[in-house]
Amino acid sequence: MAQLYRTSVISADSRQCYREISIGTAKPTTAELAAAPHYFINSHSIREEVNAGIYEQLALQYARDIFRDNDIAILCGGTGLYIRAFCEGIDDMPAIPPGIREQLNAQYAENGLAWLQEQLQLRDPAFYATAETQNPQRLIRALEVLDATGRSITTFRTATKAQRDFRIIKIGVNLPKELLHENIHKRVDLMMDAGLLAEVESVKAFRQHNALRTVGYQEIFDYFDGTLSLDKAVEDIKTHTRQYAKRQLTWFRKDPDYHWFDPRYPEVIISWLQQQLQQPS
Repeated sequence: MAQLYRTSVISADSRQCYREISIGTAKPTTAELAAAPHYFINSHSIREEVNAGIYEQLALQYARDIFRDNDIAILCGGTGLYIRAFCEGIDDMPAIPPGIREQLNAQYAENGLAWLQEQLQLRDPAFYATAETQNPQRLIRALEVLDATGRSITTFRTATKAQRDFRIIKIGVNLPKELLHENIHKRVDLMMDAGLLAEVESVKAFRQHNALRTVGYQEIFDYFDGTLSLDKAVEDIKTHTRQYAKRQLTWFRKDPDYHWFDPRYPEVIISWLQQQLQQPS
């Protein structure tokens, strides 16, 4: 699409912005990055903290830069919260003292996901009832806000959508489940062949960083810790990636504005998009 419309791609992936992690994030290849200008790829260091609020401001600036020379910008990626922040805005959240985050991350590392779920269900049952209970980052974020302010994260949400001065067209792509799972398994094997072990080893000092508390890194850390065999770690990466893909689809399907396509037939997507672009805004 970027080549067809001679425009640029804004990544909406919350991990691919970090220069130090490429294999486990399935970052675009050198050839793919050369095929069209990309924003928010290799733009930050793992030493920096990036969140949805920061991304909203960055991505809006990227879009303004693109719109100076082109009527179309393409935002692409799988981090639903980042995409929502760009399209709708995000509520201002309180600053969290670093010590609170570090302590919660340490407790999560020691006690696991079940502990996070138990804490939130006990301390903030209203949020827990609608939360992504399998997503540790979301649960830790809610507990951070509770510890820092004594208030539920829900009290900071206004549900007011920002009005953007550009038109947004939403496209989703999805494969039949069997083929999706086959692709996931192939990708994990390719990541291992490409040197995932060495990449995870190189960022061990930052293992408490949110960017590394994710599929593909957490399992290899467990292998390094001696709690998993390498074969089991690889098997777990495949399982957890399938589960993550399912959660992604659940998230995006809640938004009725998405139009879904099979990526094996890009000409169908382009034809539909051309029709949309010909319609008045």
